[in-house]
Amino acid sequence: MPSVPIPVFVALVLGFAFLHLWKEQSRITALGGLLAVCAVQSLIIAMAQHYMLPGLRWVQPVTASFIPPIAWLAFQTNAVRSVKPADLLHVLVPITVIAAIVIAPEFLDALLPGVFTCYGIAILAHALRGADAQPRTVLAHDNIPARIWLAIGGALIASALSEVMIIIAYVIDRPEVQPWIITIFSVGNLLLIGSLSLSSYLRSNGAETAEFPRQDAAPDADLWLRLEQFMQQKQPYLDPDLTLAQLARKLHVPAKSLSSTINLATGENVSRYVNNARIREAQGALLHGKSVTEALYASGFNTKSNFNREFLRVAGTSPSVWLRDNKPAMTTGTENSASGD
Repeated sequence: MPSVPIPVFVALVLGFAFLHLWKEQSRITALGGLLAVCAVQSLIIAMAQHYMLPGLRWVQPVTASFIPPIAWLAFQTNAVRSVKPADLLHVLVPITVIAAIVIAPEFLDALLPGVFTCYGIAILAHALRGADAQPRTVLAHDNIPARIWLAIGGALIASALSEVMIIIAYVIDRPEVQPWIITIFSVGNLLLIGSLSLSSYLRSNGAETAEFPRQDAAPDADLWLRLEQFMQQKQPYLDPDLTLAQLARKLHVPAKSLSSTINLATGENVSRYVNNARIREAQGALLHGKSVTEALYASGFNTKSNFNREFLRVAGTSPSVWLRDNKPAMTTGTENSASGD
C-alpha cells in the first residue's frame, strides 16, 4: 500500500490552507506568502530527502532562506506598519544564499541558521513589547496576536537549531538520525509557522489595514453622518463581538468604504473608533455610580486588561484616577445648578 511521506502531507495541508486563505481574502497577503513558502519548502524537503531527486538539495537552502524575511514582513505589515520601499532589501538574504552556494557552499552551515536566528530574535524582541507596540492589530484581541508572533519567532529559532542538529549528526557520523531531525523539527516547525499564520487573530483586522486611503482623499460626508447618528441612536458598540463587517452590514455599505471613511474622518482605524465610543459610555457609567467592572461590561468590553489599556489611551489616565478627578466637578456643577434654581 503506497504511503505519503510526512513532508508531502504537511505540504498538502499548508497548500490547501493557502488556497483557502487566498480565496477568502481575494488577494495574497504577506501572511499568505508565509503560508505558501512553508508549503513549498515542505514539498522540496520531501522531494530532496525522501524521493532523492537530483539538484533539489541546492534548491532547498534557497527556498528556506525566503521564510525568515517573509515572516518578518508578515509581522510588520500585519501588526506594525504598511509596506515600505526599504523592505525590498530583504531580498538580499536569498541572493546571499545563492552566492554562497556558488562561491563557498561550506558557508551555508553557518549562514542559514544565522538568518533564521536573527529574524527570529527580531520578531521576538518586537512582539515582547505587547499589543501597544502593534497598532495594526485588533485591540479587542488583547495580547493574543503578540503571543502568536512570539511563537512564530520561537519557531524560526527552533528551525535554526534543527539545522545545527543536522550538522552535528553529520559530524559525529550518525546519518541515520538526520531524516528524523528533518521530519520532526524542520517540517514540524514549517507546520507550526504555517498553522499560526492562519490564526484569525492575525487576519481579522485586515479589512481595516489592508489599504490606506490617499492623503488627498476626503471622507464620505453622507456616510460619516449616517455612521455618527447610528452610533448614537443604536449604540452597536455595546456588542463586545462587533466587527467591521457587521457594522458595515448594518449601514448597508461595503466594509472597505466604511473603513476608509473612518480612517479619513478620524485618523484612526475602526477598532479604535469603536473603542472610543465604548470609553465614553464607560465614563458615563462611572459617573452614575457603577463600579469599574460594571462599567467595562456595560460599555461593550469583555476583558479588564483591554478596557484599562483603552481607557488610558483615550483618557490619558486610569479609570479610578479619572473618576476621582471628574466626579467632584460633576457634583460641584450639580450643586451650583441647584443653588441657581
